[in-house]
Amino acid sequence: MASGFFAILDDIASLMDDVASASKIASQKTAGILGDDLAVNAEKATGFVSSRELPVLWAITKGALLNKIIIIPIVFLLQVYLPIAITVVLIIGGFYLAYEGVEKIYEYLFHRGHHTHSVEAALTAESAKEAEKSKIKAAISTDFILSVEIVIIALSSVIEEALTVQIITVVIVALLATVGIYGIVALIVRMDDAGFKLIKRSNDKGFLGKLGHLLVKALPIIIRILGLVGTIALILVSGGIFVHNIPYIHHLAEEFPALLVEVSVGLIGGTVVLLVITRGKKIFKKNKC
Repeated sequence: MASGFFAILDDIASLMDDVASASKIASQKTAGILGDDLAVNAEKATGFVSSRELPVLWAITKGALLNKIIIIPIVFLLQVYLPIAITVVLIIGGFYLAYEGVEKIYEYLFHRGHHTHSVEAALTAESAKEAEKSKIKAAISTDFILSVEIVIIALSSVIEEALTVQIITVVIVALLATVGIYGIVALIVRMDDAGFKLIKRSNDKGFLGKLGHLLVKALPIIIRILGLVGTIALILVSGGIFVHNIPYIHHLAEEFPALLVEVSVGLIGGTVVLLVITRGKKIFKKNKC
C-alpha cells in the first residue's frame, strides 16, 4: 500500500516536471503576444478618475478571467472536432484588432479636435458610470480577442504532450496573461499616488521627494507611450494573425521582412474594415432619415 502511495507521488512529480517544462516553452512562445497584450490593455485601463482606477481595473480583470474560462474549453473542443474553426475565429479577431488600431490612427490624424469635443459632450449627456461601463466593455472585448490568440499559441506549443499536461499548461499561461498583466497595469496606474505619498512622507525634501515628483511627472508620459505602443501592438498582432493563418500572406512574409508584412497587412485589413463600417453607418443614417 505504501509502495502504491509513493508511486502516485512519483507520477505527480513526473507530471509537474512535464508541466514546468511545457509551461516554460509555452511562455516563451507567447512572450511576444503577452507583451502586446500588456501594452494594449494598459492603454485601455488608464484614463479614469483616480478613485475609480483600481475598481475599474478589477472589473476588467474579472472580465478577462471569465474570457479565459470561456475560451479554454472551447479551444480544446474545436482543436479536436473542428480545427478549421480556430483559424476562422483567429482571422475574424484579427480584423477586429486591426480595425481598432487603424481607427485610433485615423482619429488622431483627422479628428483629434472633433473627437475631444464629442467625448466631452458624451460625458455631459450621460452619467460617468455609463461611460465607465462602456470603456470596461471595450477593454474586455479586446482582451477576449487577445486571449484567444494566447490560448491557441500556448496549446499549439504543447500539442504533442499528454492531454493533462496540455490543460494545466494552458491554464497556467492564461492565468499569467491575466493576473500578471493586470497586476503590472495596476502598478502603472497608481504611480502618481505612490509619488504623492513619497512627497508627503519626505516633506518634499531629499531623494524620496525627488523620486515622488519623478513618479508623478512620469505617469502621463508613460500613459501616452502606452497609447502609442498599444496602437502599434494592435496592428502587429492582427498582422501576425493574418500572416500565420492565411497561406498567401504567409508566403509573402517569406519573401519580404516579416515585420514589414505584418504591419502592412494589419494596416490594410484595418483600413478595409474601417471603410466598410464608415460606409455602412452613412447608409444606415441615410435610410433612417
